[in-house]
Formats: sequence, C-alpha cells, structure tokens
Amino acid sequence: MMAIIGCDSKGYMDDTKFSKPMPWIGIYIALASLACLIAMAADLINGIRGRKLWFPCKFFCLNATSLAIIAVAVKLSVDLNTPMPHRRDQLSKLSSSAMICTIMANSIPTLGITENKDTMMNLMAMAILVVTMIVNICIQFVTGVIYVFWVEHAVIMLLMLILLCTMTSSAISIPKIKHHLEMKYKVNEEALKESSTLFREEKEMQIVNRLRNKLMKFWMMTHTSSPQFVLGRSVTCTASGGFSLLSTMTLIEAMLRSYLMPWSFKFCTGNCDYNWSIILILIVQVAAVVVGTIAPAFRWFVCINYRCSKVGNGSCKRRFHVEEYWTTKLVTIKESPLGFRIHNRHYRKLAHDAKLLLMCFCIKLQLGIVLMCKATQYVSIFIMCWIRACYDHCKKLKPKFVSSVSSVGSGTESRPGPNIDLRRFVLHLEGEEEFVEVMMKHNRDATNHWVEVGEKMQPKLLIELLEKCSFLEGFKGVGAFDTDQVPSLHAAEAPHGWSLPLVTLASIVVALPNINRCSVKKLLSTLNEGIPYVNFIEKNLDKEGNLFKLRKAAEIVWLGVDLYDKWLDVDLHELSLQDKSPKETLEKLADAAKIRYEKFKAKYNHICIKLSPSFWPPKVLASHSMYRICKTALLNHELIRDNSGERLFEALKVMISDILGACLTNLPRVIYKKCMNSTIEEREDTVRHAVYILGKTKKIIEMLEKRAFPQVDFCRGTYIEDWRLMHKQKSLVYFVPSSPENDTYADAAPPKSSDLYLNID
Repeated sequence: MMAIIGCDSKGYMDDTKFSKPMPWIGIYIALASLACLIAMAADLINGIRGRKLWFPCKFFCLNATSLAIIAVAVKLSVDLNTPMPHRRDQLSKLSSSAMICTIMANSIPTLGITENKDTMMNLMAMAILVVTMIVNICIQFVTGVIYVFWVEHAVIMLLMLILLCTMTSSAISIPKIKHHLEMKYKVNEEALKESSTLFREEKEMQIVNRLRNKLMKFWMMTHTSSPQFVLGRSVTCTASGGFSLLSTMTLIEAMLRSYLMPWSFKFCTGNCDYNWSIILILIVQVAAVVVGTIAPAFRWFVCINYRCSKVGNGSCKRRFHVEEYWTTKLVTIKESPLGFRIHNRHYRKLAHDAKLLLMCFCIKLQLGIVLMCKATQYVSIFIMCWIRACYDHCKKLKPKFVSSVSSVGSGTESRPGPNIDLRRFVLHLEGEEEFVEVMMKHNRDATNHWVEVGEKMQPKLLIELLEKCSFLEGFKGVGAFDTDQVPSLHAAEAPHGWSLPLVTLASIVVALPNINRCSVKKLLSTLNEGIPYVNFIEKNLDKEGNLFKLRKAAEIVWLGVDLYDKWLDVDLHELSLQDKSPKETLEKLADAAKIRYEKFKAKYNHICIKLSPSFWPPKVLASHSMYRICKTALLNHELIRDNSGERLFEALKVMISDILGACLTNLPRVIYKKCMNSTIEEREDTVRHAVYILGKTKKIIEMLEKRAFPQVDFCRGTYIEDWRLMHKQKSLVYFVPSSPENDTYADAAPPKSSDLYLNID
C-alpha cells in the first residue's frame, strides 16, 4: 500500500518536519521588527536634525503597510502553542508585548496627518491587534506557554489597554481640533493680508527681508497648528510617553533580574522551535523598544518641563478641566438621529435609547481617559519640580570659583531675529495658554535657521550665469529667441512656457560644432541648477494646468539632452562632430524638427484638431519649439557668418540667462503664494520648503532687485508670453516694485496712481 504524503508508514500524521521552517519564520519576525526599528530611528534622527524635540512621525506612520509589518513583528505574543522553555524564549514573549506599547506611543502624532475616515480605520485595526494580543497572552498563562514574568506581562497588558485608550481619545478629538485651528488660521491669514496694507514702512525694506518677515509669521501659524505638533503636545500624547517609558522599564527590569538574579527563576529544559532565531528576535526587539521609547519620552519630558514653571499658576480645578473639543464628536453623535431607518416606532425608540446609553458611556469613558492623562501629567510635573529644586539646591552648594569658570561660555549666541511680535500668530487650543510664550520663544528663529540652511546650498553656477543677463534692457533675450518672421507651421500658434525654450536652446548648444565641451557641460550643469526653480515657478503660476503639456515636453527633452545628448531621437553629440557650420547644424535641426512635427501631428491629429495648441501632445510641442527657435537663429546672419560657432554659442547663452532671469523675477510672488495654498496636514512642510527656497535663492533675488527691478516688475507673476508681447510693443515702463503679499489680492484691483507697471494692451 502506497503511503499518503504527510503520513508515516502506519498512516499516522508525521509531524517531525513541521517545526523545521520555524527558524526562518523567526528571521521573518526579526526583519519586520528591524523595519520598525529603522523607521522609528529615522524619525528620531529627523527630529534631532530638525531641532524638533516633539519628534514628528515622517517614516513610522500608521497605515495598511505599517500595520501589516507590526502584526508580523509581534507574532510571538499571539503564538499559542510553540514551546518557549528557555530564559531568552520567555523574554522574547515579553519584548514582543513591550514593543506594541512603544509603537502605539510613538505613532499617536500620525493620527493627525490622515483623513478622519482613514484614521478611524487604522485605529480599529490597531485595536483588533491589541485585543488579540491580550487575549492570546491570557490563554498562554492558562496553558503554561508563558510560565514566568507574570507580573511584568500583567503590567504591560495594562499599559497596552491604557495606550490604546489614549490613542482612541486622541483620534476622537482630531476633527474638532482641526476645524478649530483651521478657523483660527483663516482669521490670522486675513489679518496678515490686511496688515500688509497698514504698515507702509515695510516698503523701505529689501524684498528678501520683507518676505522673510511674512514667512516668519506664516511659519509660526503653520507650525503651531500642525496636527502632528498639536497632538504631540496634547495631554494624551505626552502621558503616553510616560506609559511607554514605564513599559520599557518593565522589560529592562525583567531582563536584568533574569540575568543578574538567576537563582530567583527556574526555567524549563527542552527545545524551542524557533531555535537560534529567537536570539536575533530578542536583540532586535529590545533595540526597537529602547530606541522607540526615546521620542515619546522626550515629548513627555519636554511638556512637563514647560509646565513646571507654571505649576503655581491656576487652580487644581482648572488643571483638571476637560476641554470641550475632547467630547464634541461624541456629543454630536449622541444628539444625531440613527443612521438607519426602523419602521416600528417602539423598536426605533429602543434603538435610540440604546444609542444614548452607549454614547453616554463613551463620553464618560473619554472624560475619564483625559482626566487620567491630566493626573499623570500633574504627578509628573510635581516630581519634575522636586528634581529641579534638588538640582538648583546642589548648584548653590558649588564653590563660587567653579561658577565663575563655568560662566565663560563658548561665545556662540543665536542670531537675534527681527523684532516682530508673533504672539497673535501662535495658534493654540483651550487650555494651552501657558504654551504661547514657550512656542513663540522656541520657534521664532526657525525661519532664520531654514534660510541659513538654504544659503549653504545656493546655486553658484546659476548665479554666475545670471551675471550675463541683459538687466538694463529688460532681458531682451526673452523676445529674441523667437520671431513672427518665421512662418507658422499651424494656423494657431503654440505657446512657449518658461522651461521649453530653455531646454530647446540647450539642445542647440549641445549640437553646435567646434565648441569647447567643457563649456557645454558647464552650461548643462548650470541648467540642472536652474530648471528646478523654473519648474517650481511654473507649477505655482499655472494652478489651472493650462501649461502642463508644455512642462511635460520640457521634461522629455531635458531628460534626453542631459543624460544621452539627444533631442528626441536626434543624436546631438554626433551632429556636433560632423564638422558642419553653425548654419548647416541649425538647418538640419530645423528640418528634423519639422519632420517630427508633421509625423507626430499626423499621429495625434484627432487631438490637435479638438484642443488648443497648449494641450497638444508633448512631442508635437517640442518639435514646434525647436523648429521656430532654429529658424529664428537662421534669420540672424550676424550670428552664423563664421564657422566656429562661438558667436552663436555666446548668443544662445545670453538668451538662456535672460530667460532664466526673467523667469526668476517671479520668485518672491511664487514663494509667498506657495504658503497660502495647502491643506492643514501639508501646510507646515509647504512653508518650510518655501523658506528653504528663499534661502537658496536669496542672493539671486537680491541681485535681480538691485540690477533689474527698477526696470522690471519684481512681484507681478508673469508668463513668458507677457514678456514677449512687452518686447514686441517696446512698452517697458519704469516703476517701483510692489510687495509680494499685495499681489495675492491686487490682481483684480486696478493699479494705483503711484505705481508704474507693464502696460500691455
């Protein structure tokens, strides 16, 4: 008789091989734990580098992926029947439980960066995981899989429940908190716009300083209203730091006691199915618990340290007052009708009464959780005050000469920022009044810090190229690269955009013969520095997306030119080696562009007929741009009369610098506008990026302001077509620059008599 696969010769189930894969499963658990460790360590390093001791969560966020990884990492806690006889095996069970406490405390700020529906779904998944772990650990108590560290397991399970409750409490308050801070932000934003019209003395300041002051106010508003920062300083999040620290200390206590007091334990003999991998799991998870506890512990420590100086202010009743936003969501649900229809009136009344009882219980539970966190914080504050008092007393006992020596500092002082009162721009919730001064003090220099960081990354090659701009002639190269004398390939003329002419001119430069290749490479490197700013400006000016296809065409062309020395499928480097004259090179490029224009237009004819030229396919627009620019250059016989190509190279270089210079005049307006168009979750990163861009382009803006802006409107965002029309009409008018903040709402208003502006009829 043939034996059945999986059975022995007698027909019994053969389980001798069942445990062989377990060490590899252990490695899988260790890798999942390592992923959590790396993500939490990355957030820790990011917070230290950014000087954010409330440690926002950028890498370790609650989502479907992270929750799946967490479920794998804590598998040992839910493993019901694998024998765990040794000390390291039992400790790995405990470390798995402690790890979920660390994860929950670490990830509370991430509840604020997702949509409300996603937040509740993630919270529900975490709750299911935590409840499953607690139930399985209790089962293992009964079955004897866990036979030591009962007290430690009990403490950590209690902390699990408390941390889950604090997470739930925070999630319930988020919608009201966001709404409240959004309303405050809108009021302050309107006040900020109005203040720019009241204080005329700002007009005498440099544009960079004026813009920096505005960004400082925006930063204070966006940072203090950031959902992550609001949750990070909330009573539930700070208390969770203390609970997380307690769970870590419980794990460390168990490890130290088991290794330093081995006589107090009696472990079983036998083999663990995870074999050698259990050591790897234990090491990684203990490291994850220790590293992951740092951020929550710092949030707890910093918060109680801030409040320590205010401990005498306000009554105990005020400190234990539960603010309205904690229960608003639950009260709204309680007062709302049922979400479904029950036809029978009696059952409908019973269902409504049951809902009222449930919501009353939830409200009381929410109040209890918040009060527990406030009590934890209050006790922590008194302990901290006692420690500080002891520390101050010890300092007074030091000899005077030690004090005199220690008073000699390193001489490094923070650079004082502008004397701006930022109190009104600190957005805070009820009960956070004592935080206003602290938040203002610790964040007023953040703008200067990011400007300085940006200054260290200034585009040196771009600045060098901009020195060649024809400032006094209004960047004449903007109007010179294309002319109406070139016959159009289509009845409707396609627009240019800022980036497409730049990359097209760069393509021609690469194809020119007898040009020093080092000069060409330097120009391409310069454009690599400049094009990101051009894209930044185009994306923020073109909010409706009318020039999206032009930007896409520029991206395709630049990718080929920068990496492969190719324009579409034309090998520019090979063309430069054919020892042709500049005229022949331009003619060949124009012919190639015309052929490809007709080819692509025929292919996409159904699109080109229906849509305006700005929405044509990218390759059609790229071919059209190359054809017109080459034909325009061929009309200038002065540039192509010699065979060396140097004259044409210098002319194209000036055109590129003029287009870049004209485009970058939009920087102040675009940087300011970028701060005003973002959601509450994205706002802080948006303003930080705007400040960083200001730092990187500070020298460029100052150079353009000094040399060009008596002639050119600094702050009115314009497209390249407006500049070209201006040059055609020769209507460049001299005027005093406007402030960038006024431009947001001045576009619809007629210009004042004291302002001079571009008169484009």
